[in-house]
Amino acid sequence: MYAIAIHDQTLVWQTHDAPRGIAADEVRIDVAWAGMNRADVMQRAGQYPPPPGESDIPGLEVSGTIAEVGHNVERFKPGDKVCALLAGGGYAEQVVVAEAQVLPIPSGVGLRDAAALPEVFATAWLNLYMEGAAKQGERIILHAGASGVGTAAIQLCRAFGNPCFVTVGSQAKLDACKLLGADAGWNRHEGSFVTPIKDWGGADMILDPVGGEYIAQDLQVLNPDGRVVLIGLMGGRDAQIDLGLMLMKRQRVIGSTLRSRSPRAKGAILDALHAHVWPKLASGDIKPLIDTAWPIQDADTAMQHMIDNANTGKVLLSVSGEG
Repeated sequence: MYAIAIHDQTLVWQTHDAPRGIAADEVRIDVAWAGMNRADVMQRAGQYPPPPGESDIPGLEVSGTIAEVGHNVERFKPGDKVCALLAGGGYAEQVVVAEAQVLPIPSGVGLRDAAALPEVFATAWLNLYMEGAAKQGERIILHAGASGVGTAAIQLCRAFGNPCFVTVGSQAKLDACKLLGADAGWNRHEGSFVTPIKDWGGADMILDPVGGEYIAQDLQVLNPDGRVVLIGLMGGRDAQIDLGLMLMKRQRVIGSTLRSRSPRAKGAILDALHAHVWPKLASGDIKPLIDTAWPIQDADTAMQHMIDNANTGKVLLSVSGEG
């Protein structure tokens, strides 16, 4: 098959060994589209290797068609259109993945848009409603609100009754987030977000892919019993925080990653998505926001677009171009 290899931090589409034979609980997927994520950027830079035993090909989410199923697989058959959450291997013509990490495509959603679902909606659901335990009516801050995860999280907040405030990098991105359902927001180039969020009423939960100096500011705007769920380190891995403030307001900082979780744990997250979010995708209440799509041969160009923070929503790679 063909797949992306990383050579000197360059993404090269070249011949590659096809995935191994499938186990009893696995499926083989002919990939149509792959979603691009910040984790792929980090992997290209040598900062985020795949978990032990996983493919060294980047790519954490795909859509495509089932080509083969293991003899214990019950939910899928060859020919089914699906999307899948991966630990790696998505920038390729084929992937092999546990059945638990695969979902049928929601009714009315095509293969192209389906590639924008697994990673970002699993990340948003996991961290808002499982790790962050957000309750209806609680106020939520979404940093990098115009990212793939951010645009998914905005829609989940709107659908499940959580007012949300976004921080973004431009007025155009802020306008786009408000159209999706964000209640308010702030352009980070205009200074600290602390006063605007306090004026908005503070936060009960913050979804933070930035880290670094943002953490201390997060705690300033976080209400008593509030939670910060840290999902990335775009701003660096070091932070200075006021432990006294954290103690007196009973605040929590929760670190969370999705990629290294077991197939069973990922399956539980996807089961929750299928139950709570898939019906809203089928009805059109929630829609994946696609920024741009490139042929997978142009993966380097697509990744630079993401590195430049030029995207609002998902960046996709076309593998077969189907759907």
